[in-house]
This record gives sequence, C-alpha cells and structure tokens, in this order.
Amino acid sequence: MNDRPMKPIERADFGKTAADYGTHRAGFPASLFTRLKEWQIGTGDQTIVDLGTGTGTLARGFAQNHNRVIGIDPAPAMLAQACKIDAAEGIRIDYLCASAEQTSLPGDYADVVSAGQCWHWFDRARATEEVSRILVPGGSVLIAHYDWIPQPGNLVRETEKLIEAHNPAWRGGNSMGLHPAWLRDLGEAGFQRIETFSYDEPAVYTAEGWRGRVRASAGIAASLDDAAVRRFDHDLKQVMERRFADEVLRVPHRVFAVRAVCN
Repeated sequence: MNDRPMKPIERADFGKTAADYGTHRAGFPASLFTRLKEWQIGTGDQTIVDLGTGTGTLARGFAQNHNRVIGIDPAPAMLAQACKIDAAEGIRIDYLCASAEQTSLPGDYADVVSAGQCWHWFDRARATEEVSRILVPGGSVLIAHYDWIPQPGNLVRETEKLIEAHNPAWRGGNSMGLHPAWLRDLGEAGFQRIETFSYDEPAVYTAEGWRGRVRASAGIAASLDDAAVRRFDHDLKQVMERRFADEVLRVPHRVFAVRAVCN
C-alpha cells in the first residue's frame, strides 16, 4: 500500500478474494497487540468495533485478549470466511454486514473503534463522523497497517512489478508503510492526543502462501477476471521458482499504527 492518499481501484470486490484472504494473508503480529496495550487499547473487557474487518485479522487479536468485538464489513463472503476461522479457533466475534460510514450501531457504544488495512477504502470524512458518533467520550480510534515493504530486487518489489504489468490501474506499489494522511483525517475531525508508532517485523510465508496472499490483494483477484488472475499467478510462480525458491520466505513488513482520542 502507498503512504500517500491512494485512489482505490474502481469496483474492487474483496468478496472474490475471501478464500485466499482467509487462508493466506498474514494477520497482524502478536507484538502489535502488546504495543497497543500501552495506549490502553485491547486491554480486556473493552467493547471494540472493527471497521472493514474483512476476515477478522485485527478483530481476532482483540477477541483473543478478552475484549467484546464487533466486526463490520460490507462483503458477506469475507464475514463468512471470518466466522469459519473463528469457529476453528474457538473465538467469539459478532459481525454486522454494514459500511464504515453507516454502521447501524447506537451512539456512545464503543470504547475503541479500529480499522486495519482499510482506511483508504472508506469515504474518510464520513467514516470519521461515524467513528465519533459510536465512540464513548474519551474512547480511542485506531488505524493500523501491516504492509509489505519493497526494496530493490526483493520478492516484494518483483511481485509489485508483475502486478503493475498485469493491472496498470493498480497504484499501490513502492510504499514505505507509513500513512501520514490519516493523522490529518483525524485531526481535522476534532480527535485529540494523536500518536503513532511503527516498527519492522517480517511475515513468514511459503511460496504457495505468498502466491495466495498476492492473489487476495486489491490489484489481482479483487479487480481482475478469473483468467487474468490465473495468468498473473502463473507468471508469479515462474519468477519465484527462478529467483525466490526458499522453502521459508521472510517477507519484509512494517507495522504502522495511529491512535487518537474522541472528545
């Protein structure tokens, strides 16, 4: 993902990617939830609403730490995949099929509202209004990312080059995994005590897992037809067999988080 405000690809449909997303995409690392407790986020016995929850990767980390979690997403297929993962792991999360801009939740409802890997897909002005409405006074909003990091010649950058070749509309490459625009969004909406942190922690993939993770991305299965996805996957497999044949791939990733407090 890009660290500048990104215009989303038109008609990206993450419902098409749900199976790969749930199976292959690395969730947020456990270290993030430890760090968030320093901000009094996810400490247990909190009500947390996770916007754009997808397959529940951020929501599940909060639920594992004994918080009540409500995941919200507009894609039924993603929520169905989230429920399957929760059942397999013995975790309880409530889900609503709704948008970040209109959650249908009552006002002054949540101690924390989170958004992982998804803020750029929202109508951000409307989303901040909704976050303000459903947060209790003094509650926190969290925007978190766990982004792959391209470097010259590494697996990430070579993968991005293939995405760009197969889908010229994709503009998510060459990110540094930092998102300063989100601070402006929150500040202009009247949130206070804005803080950030970032650190690097690689995600571990097999070759098959990396191919599945990339297929699940906005630039591939969420926006290309099935035949185009197969052509891309074939080309990525060839590149990996030639240049990145390790059984275990430690793929560079960066955690970025911003927290702000509601008046």
